[in-house]
Amino acid sequence: MPEEPARPGAAAGDDLSWFTAVVREHSTALVRYFARRGPRQDADDLAADVFATAWRRRDDVPRDAVLPWLYRTAGFTLANHRRKLVDLPVGDVPEASAHRVEGDPELSALFDAELRGALASVGERDRRILLLHAWEGLDGEELAQVLGISRSGADAALSRARKRLREAWGERLTF
Repeated sequence: MPEEPARPGAAAGDDLSWFTAVVREHSTALVRYFARRGPRQDADDLAADVFATAWRRRDDVPRDAVLPWLYRTAGFTLANHRRKLVDLPVGDVPEASAHRVEGDPELSALFDAELRGALASVGERDRRILLLHAWEGLDGEELAQVLGISRSGADAALSRARKRLREAWGERLTF
């Protein structure tokens, strides 16, 4: 991971160097974040919106937690984007994972449908927490920063979200 230059009293050239490093390091993660949560064709534009916000608010971006700040901003950007769309299907779930029920395409499809249904049945906050943890690999302090809560609050929220998903999964599992 490249070391990011310090911000206090930074000159315009330092700002540009810092921003260039941030974009290089985190652009793939942000595009994947959006591609998993909505139409793939919007992912690049939404990531660009997040980076534009990061540039405008560069003095507010914590240098020791850039990616969590970007994910938090991405959540707001995605929410705003979804509000603009009239025909967004509520039940959209990102592409299925690579983990399949081996050897049986029908079971694989059924498994995906059950998992999608269980995930859709938990609340929006729980779903967001679970996806940030599972897809983006966030936990602990990074998850707390994205959610805007304490570390212990994030740990508890993740634990509760997992419990609710297990309960929803158990209720839905039909095969």
